[in-house]
Amino acid sequence: MDKMKPTDATKSCEDILHDERRYNVENMIWPSQNVVIERLLARQTEVRDAYAVLWDRLSARPTAVGEFLRLLLSTTAVWNPERIVKARSARKRLTEVNRAIAVQAQALAMLLDERESLHNCSSFYSDTHYHIVDLVEIASAGNGYFQNHVRGKLQALREQFDLKYWPQLGEVMQVLARDADQAEAMATNPMTEASTQGSRASQADFFKALFAAVEENRGTKCYEFPAEFELTDSAFASFANVLLDLGPDDLVDAAYVKRLRQREREAKNSA
Repeated sequence: MDKMKPTDATKSCEDILHDERRYNVENMIWPSQNVVIERLLARQTEVRDAYAVLWDRLSARPTAVGEFLRLLLSTTAVWNPERIVKARSARKRLTEVNRAIAVQAQALAMLLDERESLHNCSSFYSDTHYHIVDLVEIASAGNGYFQNHVRGKLQALREQFDLKYWPQLGEVMQVLARDADQAEAMATNPMTEASTQGSRASQADFFKALFAAVEENRGTKCYEFPAEFELTDSAFASFANVLLDLGPDDLVDAAYVKRLRQREREAKNSA
């Protein structure tokens, strides 16, 4: 494929975007992506050169252009600054919940142990559950899979092995307490990890997610852009300005992207 002029590349890319928007509308999916598509169409002049770079870098694999544009749309829809702020908040809250579980489970373990001691050493008892199998069976009362496939086998094990072979309820709570106390909140994908690793939220978080998305998907079976594929700093800046709908006072340039990518490379090398 010959090197495309910016105007030709723009038309080809916008044809892809129109098709993508039409598919989303017809299938009533991804309205957030359609918002991003509208931005790209409305601010055409700002991404014209970026389109040309994209076509030039993927000239040997024209279908990869559409795949990359869809990657831009999905990344912006899922890892935009607002979503990243929520992700940071969710990570903080998950850490808080695990700490609370650790404290509460430890306290419950102590109470369960004390109750067991009172049952054994005082002249009183309470008609409460003491066997782990009882809890499993009652908690699984509405689980048809358990009732049909597990319950009978578990009952047989209970009958075969007396109480000394099973953990006490307090011991189970101790395990839960230790597990929650040692737990760390981890991202489920490289994009979330990259965009939330900084100590404070910033505009750079989106770029980190975008870089991670490209790194994660290039050279794979799912995407046709090759392992050596990379956009220029200027193209990344132009796309991001429009994808995030940045105003004149907030626009980023190639120098900003270059510095950010350099910091990311240095961070990886020092890890």
